[in-house]
Amino acid sequence: MKNNTSFHFNFIHWPVIIRVLCIIFIINITFGVIIHFIEPTEFPSIFDGIWWALVTTATLGYGDYVPITIPGRTLAILLIFIGTGFVTTYFVALASSAITTQNAYLEGKVEYKDEKHIIIVGWNERVKETLTQIKGLGKKPLSIVLIDQTLDQNPLPGHNVHYIKGNPIYDHILLHANIKKAELVVVTSDQSKDEVQADMNAILTLLTVKGLNPNVYTIVEILTSVQVKNAQRAGADEIIQTNMLSSYVMINSMVSNGMSNTLLHMLDQLKGSKLKYLDVENSHIGNTFESVSNTLMQNKILLIGIKRRGETMVNPPLYTLIQADDCLLVIKD
Repeated sequence: MKNNTSFHFNFIHWPVIIRVLCIIFIINITFGVIIHFIEPTEFPSIFDGIWWALVTTATLGYGDYVPITIPGRTLAILLIFIGTGFVTTYFVALASSAITTQNAYLEGKVEYKDEKHIIIVGWNERVKETLTQIKGLGKKPLSIVLIDQTLDQNPLPGHNVHYIKGNPIYDHILLHANIKKAELVVVTSDQSKDEVQADMNAILTLLTVKGLNPNVYTIVEILTSVQVKNAQRAGADEIIQTNMLSSYVMINSMVSNGMSNTLLHMLDQLKGSKLKYLDVENSHIGNTFESVSNTLMQNKILLIGIKRRGETMVNPPLYTLIQADDCLLVIKD
């Protein structure tokens, strides 16, 4: 009795589609066996009876097996009323489940299961343009998980973007995005808030991210310079100071009119992986910046700077000696 009760409890908690499908199979097998014993001449084997039951409940009506006796036809009528009803219920449940699942994906209610993906926090024009640029590179599609609490549904369902709706300062939202298997996290600033509040939210999100996955590489957008140190303390691997970048563009445009368009065009040409850091080779150590630049130029690599102990020197003096712990800032196709 206890086993029967346990099975019944488990059965009623199965998905509706599975339960209805099980009932359909039981009905067809039962009626197939019965018709075989009622009319053994017309249904020589149990399999023939089951085949007839399946065809009947599916309303296909091939006519290869037909009951000819009154008990057999009575059984067929009963099968049509019972079996066809369950088959209809099954397909309705199947369609309903498909629609529900699709809506759940669009509304950001489905967990992300894959790994080595990029998580982007926040939806704005900068993120939209970034994803558009990534798609335009023509490389292998990146797996993107977008986390935002303001959107009603996925803004880019056809761009290989998985949407998670919620506030990323909560553990369960980041866990739904599979933060522990993520390769990169980009935290953008919410510019609908004032700058101080936006930076506080970004740093709080960063703390949550690093608490769940200390090893994930994080890029954080910070608006106010006073919060840069706090972002570093929170574990940011890279900080984008949006306001400072904008101010540099404005200063150059004030000094040289039209420079903003030139800078934008230059950055557009460098999109993707053309601007990068290269590790110093043994043959470079101890040589001058000019010498290494000439060597790299032979391979169509333009050396424009050196990163040394966290500080980047763009166009340093030509006599600057390359050290073992340097990184070379280059433009490379």
